[in-house]
Amino acid sequence: MNIIVDYGLGNLGSVSRGFARAGIETKISRNLEEIKNADSLILPGVGAFRDAINALNDLELVQPIKDFVKSGKYMIGICLGMQLLYEKSFEYGEYDGLGLIEGNVDFLDIDLKVPHMGWNNLKFEKNNDEILKFIEEDSYVYFVHSYYASSSNKELVAFAEYEKKIPGIVRKDNVYGLQFHPEKSGQVGENILKAYKELIVKW
Repeated sequence: MNIIVDYGLGNLGSVSRGFARAGIETKISRNLEEIKNADSLILPGVGAFRDAINALNDLELVQPIKDFVKSGKYMIGICLGMQLLYEKSFEYGEYDGLGLIEGNVDFLDIDLKVPHMGWNNLKFEKNNDEILKFIEEDSYVYFVHSYYASSSNKELVAFAEYEKKIPGIVRKDNVYGLQFHPEKSGQVGENILKAYKELIVKW
């Protein structure tokens, strides 16, 4: 079973329906045994990084998530869930993340309107990554965020240009992150999740 981690922040029903459209059966859970034994993990999230990491700590989910990743099975973080993958966030203070990907989460300090909200096209950084196999470069996806992943970009798979280079899809080994909402991104979002399904079935 593919587990959507329920830590109290996230549009869980919308995420679940988005994965279902791509043919991925999911269960919403915070049960430690179910997380440990999942086929893959989905880390959703909307809201503030501080609230999210505090909730994960309060529910004692941080170490089980890290242990799951060490098992080699796939995990995907969406929106705030992607930002949680990084080492630190500077949203409303300074907070440690899961530390699964090197880098920080910083405020989107640009002249364009913030939050970055709406449709933006994706440019490919690593066009041979499996998660891109069913979409074309310059496909449009739906973003809603005021903070972004700031790093060396060695984990970068695809990005959007919004005055800055905004990481849209990142990957470190078996961990993926999507800054945009695939469940709100129409056929393109569905095709990205279909490619993710092939990865988790293969594993």
